[in-house]
Amino acid sequence: MTHSIATTNPEIGKTCTLSVVAIADNGAYLDAGNLGEILLPNRYVPENCQVNDPVDVFLYLDSADRLVATTQKPLAQVGEFISLKVVQVNKMGAFLDWGLPKDLLVPFNQQHKKMEVGKYYLVRVFLDQRTERIAASSKIDKFIDIWPGEYQEGQQVKLTIGGKTDLGFKAIVNDLHWGLLYDNEIFQPLRVGRQITGYIKRVREDGRLDLMLTRPGKGKVIDFSDKLIAYLQDNNGFSPLHDKSSPEQIKQILGVSKKTFKATVGNLMKKGILQIEKNGIKLK
Repeated sequence: MTHSIATTNPEIGKTCTLSVVAIADNGAYLDAGNLGEILLPNRYVPENCQVNDPVDVFLYLDSADRLVATTQKPLAQVGEFISLKVVQVNKMGAFLDWGLPKDLLVPFNQQHKKMEVGKYYLVRVFLDQRTERIAASSKIDKFIDIWPGEYQEGQQVKLTIGGKTDLGFKAIVNDLHWGLLYDNEIFQPLRVGRQITGYIKRVREDGRLDLMLTRPGKGKVIDFSDKLIAYLQDNNGFSPLHDKSSPEQIKQILGVSKKTFKATVGNLMKKGILQIEKNGIKLK
């Protein structure tokens, strides 16, 4: 069995792998390097845990402002953007459910607009350097890098969907830069905060990024093949869609353009996986 390698410089607000240095009545103490020894409370200690065992943990300040470790995984870490639900608002600010017992605070001065209980907001998780507390901010633009990134056309990237614009959707690329997805190239429902894989379509002269959701060129066919096969398997191996079906119908049912649908069908026919019927397509 291979063991995880301990993280050299663990950070508050990030997951890391730490070694157990002692087992005590209240839990296991972990070697967190420059952060010192950190308690992993009993309820999170793995079964049969022993000294020198590596443990994957997340580091944060508990409700008493003590640095502790947990094996629970938050929905986002420091440096990431995510859409979270407000569960409480009080005199300190708004509190978001991010998957840990201690909710995530958005102070009033970090709210782009006043937050309301029950609503979802796109936020950036950050570490307050003065207090070492993890907090969140809905003032997204101040966390976007002002310097253009170095991207290649066709490069796969992580996208976090931002707001709707007249042209399409803004999206945050790799938690660093804004890019744009154009309406006429979006063939699936999108919502603010959704995280999805995308591709760089074009890097403009001013450094702005045009994005797309399908891999350019031949890769687009490969990308959709698995989804089409799965769709057919879920529908008794048959679909009434064919080359005379309208682009709107194909987009509504499969979430892709007619061009991608036809290219994928052609590719799967060549491989002997599909056959064309008089009234649709069928898995062989």
